[in-house]
Amino acid sequence: MGKIKQKLKRLFLITFIFLLGCATATNSGFTLLPESQEIEIGKSYVPIAIEEFDGIYPEREVQNYITQLGNRIARVTYRNLPYRFYLVNSEQINAFALPGGPVFITRGLLLKLENESELVGVLAHELGHINARHHARFLEKMTALNILLNIGAIVVADKPYGHALIQFGQIGGQLLALKFSRDQEREADRLGVEFAVKSGYDPRGLIEVFEMFERLEKTRPPEWLSTHPLPETRIVENTRFINSLSLSGPLIKDSEDFQKVRAQLLKTQPSFEEFYRGKKLYKEGKRTLAKEHFTRAINLWDKNYMAMVYLTFINLDEGNIGTAYNLATRAHHLVPNVFSTNYTLGIVHFRRGEHRESINFLETARQLIPDYPDVYYYLGRNWEALGNRQKAVENYKVAIELSGGKRPWERDARERLQRL
Repeated sequence: MGKIKQKLKRLFLITFIFLLGCATATNSGFTLLPESQEIEIGKSYVPIAIEEFDGIYPEREVQNYITQLGNRIARVTYRNLPYRFYLVNSEQINAFALPGGPVFITRGLLLKLENESELVGVLAHELGHINARHHARFLEKMTALNILLNIGAIVVADKPYGHALIQFGQIGGQLLALKFSRDQEREADRLGVEFAVKSGYDPRGLIEVFEMFERLEKTRPPEWLSTHPLPETRIVENTRFINSLSLSGPLIKDSEDFQKVRAQLLKTQPSFEEFYRGKKLYKEGKRTLAKEHFTRAINLWDKNYMAMVYLTFINLDEGNIGTAYNLATRAHHLVPNVFSTNYTLGIVHFRRGEHRESINFLETARQLIPDYPDVYYYLGRNWEALGNRQKAVENYKVAIELSGGKRPWERDARERLQRL
């Protein structure tokens, strides 16, 4: 027992030093996570982020504006990555990045901004996190932690205190997932200011955003602050840093394009207000009341595809298959490359007995988010209806494995699996 403890202590010490190295060696050239893998990880989480934040804003002109502005900033960054920029529908006041290039800004935050330099400040700051490899370094720490757990599992295999090691790993994983540190925020701020200036924009836009967050914190704290701490010194430090720069030439403060985009978002705001009222009622199980709000949301703006998605499922529950089909088809036509519209149309085709069509849409949904259990259950149902026993069994097994006992169809899936 004593020898095992000594081995574990040495193991934890070695791993701690390794983790520390991962956290501090950003300029040394050492990386545990290859850039190609960082890019793939970020890319794989894009469909999930889109769904988590209530879908992609469906106006192509608006998305093109965000993309073009983001690419202008990305061209002056240090890392040559496949940057992508997304405006999502969420009313949260938030922006965030994923490993390897994806950057998201919410509709709620963009509506709070007053000029283009503020938007540039937000996007440039998130690009700062990516260029400082803050997400990648977190993933490297998690990789190192997994190495620790794998080695530790060998050291304490079949021992009664092996469970304690697992608990240590779980706690460590939570600690490593904490919000950005003040040092990381300072680094992202400096890089963001640099990127804004190099792309021709007034870097004081970022200061204006921070001042706006400070005002909102007294009434409705922005969600952005939950992962990006805003100490009192941050505005002062960044103002001092900007004043120390030798800024020359005219710097862009605002543009007509930004104001057009903001006006478009203001125009569609009433539709989203109805959508969120409906979503709240839907979650509370008040489907009839929710239906009224989703219908109003679509009447106010005929591109509110997320309202169509929710309304589709309400109509399916009511047995209105034809109406559900029309809604799901409209939603998919508006935004054909996201999980929710493909999954929804796949379910509608299943209810219509159109199993081949259902499989096509569900397979697209599966490729976008591979671990959503309902997709596999309905793929199983479709393949069973088509007489393909092998594929039905394969999909039922995956559905049950992923469901964790939390899906209403799990008992049915198990019974069907036994019969097959």
